[in-house]
Amino acid sequence: MSSCQMNKTKGSDSCGCGSEEKVAQQKESKQLTIDFMYIDLDVCTRCKGTEENLDQVMTEVVSLLTTTGYDVKVNSILIENEKQAEALKFVSSPSIRINGKDIDLTTKESSCDSCGSITGTNVDCRVWVYEGNEYTEAPKALIMNAILKEVYGAKESQNNEVKDSYVVPDNLKKFFAAKYKKSTQVKSVSCNGTEKLIGCC
Repeated sequence: MSSCQMNKTKGSDSCGCGSEEKVAQQKESKQLTIDFMYIDLDVCTRCKGTEENLDQVMTEVVSLLTTTGYDVKVNSILIENEKQAEALKFVSSPSIRINGKDIDLTTKESSCDSCGSITGTNVDCRVWVYEGNEYTEAPKALIMNAILKEVYGAKESQNNEVKDSYVVPDNLKKFFAAKYKKSTQVKSVSCNGTEKLIGCC
């Protein structure tokens, strides 16, 4: 006897297979995927601060989400080069997406000294705009509200989905190019005993 037949209940012509499909669909529809994307977590104060705030928010909200039936997954994604940025349609560092939607509708940036120290060039990183104020790290309230809006808000077309027409921003191109160039330089000891950087052959 098949499992489908074994699940058939008295007084019902249904084997229950349809209900199993519905349960599977419900589980799929209650997936919450959070993507935290960044260009550096060793030096960049904005990326590190945003990660810390995200971790604190998840600690506070994850029990609520799991209790209400959500399968929560947080992905931490280091963007290492232009090709990866293009594949993920990465706009600015750091970024947080919930089910593919950026939590900040604006893309504003300002000079980031910590990332500049990585490449030796001027690098702009994200400025988060929330309730009329600007923050160099994603505020916890912004992250929390974005999660709750995704969970309890009306399902409607969002303008913060990553658009199909995407070009890697010049700022990111310069960062990756400068980072690569610096990584290919090696130290050489000159005849007078001092160290200098030379390009790797």
